Amino acid sequence: MTPTLVRGSRTRADTRARDWAEIQERMLVPLYEAVYDRLDVGPSTRLLGLGCGSGLALLMASARGAAVTGCDPDERRLALARERLLPEPRWGAPARRRARAELRFGGPGRPADRAAAPFTMVTALDPASPCDELRPDLTAAARLTERGSPVVLAGWGPSERCATFRVLCVAARLAEPRGHTVRSRLSGRDDLEELARDAGLRPDGSGRVACPFGYPDMDSAVRGLLSTGLFDPAAEATDQPQVEKELAEALHPYRRADGTVRMENVFRYVVARV
Repeated sequence: MTPTLVRGSRTRADTRARDWAEIQERMLVPLYEAVYDRLDVGPSTRLLGLGCGSGLALLMASARGAAVTGCDPDERRLALARERLLPEPRWGAPARRRARAELRFGGPGRPADRAAAPFTMVTALDPASPCDELRPDLTAAARLTERGSPVVLAGWGPSERCATFRVLCVAARLAEPRGHTVRSRLSGRDDLEELARDAGLRPDGSGRVACPFGYPDMDSAVRGLLSTGLFDPAAEATDQPQVEKELAEALHPYRRADGTVRMENVFRYVVARV
């Protein structure tokens, strides 16, 4: 389990970033572990994480000894990643080992921006990342990475294997009739391979991982799913209370007798080569 981050006075955007870090991000731990095990992430790994969010995947790679660099366009999530990976010393608190880590706002940058050794691995493990935003970042990341190194892309598995997919249909139903566009998700059979080829990469294998979404109560389930950003177009087309109400109704079939909410999902990942 990841440590709960310190709470303070927060805006709605701050709250959503915390909800991602404290509720939703940990649902992807089986995916992170499967990828790191398959590619033997360790002290010799120099990893670049695209869309690193609040840094849990980077933290897990760092715990294996890897040197990690993360980039994300969300400043609030990146600030939480900094708390996890590069904590400031606190008076009277035990000293914590600082990770071999670097965090960047936005994209990976250009080759001229990096004087250190090239990366040996790139990951893009957030299934909610929009394809059109991820494609240029993958192309830029490939220029910063050793030839032959792996680039791992993750997306949703088949819709019939993902209970959450049916819940996400609420977002499409609320947004599309009003002219808003739902963010394109990597869920088609060949989406990941096509994205890799578009970025100049060579697909070299794939895998599937079970990632059940489990929440202690309905409120946590709603907050966790809203933190993904996948319901933003629906909220813009209607309003936040309406989205929360309909999302809770869609989650009702997955609520258990003890009040917990659980949805079984399978995620897919592709290993490509620079």
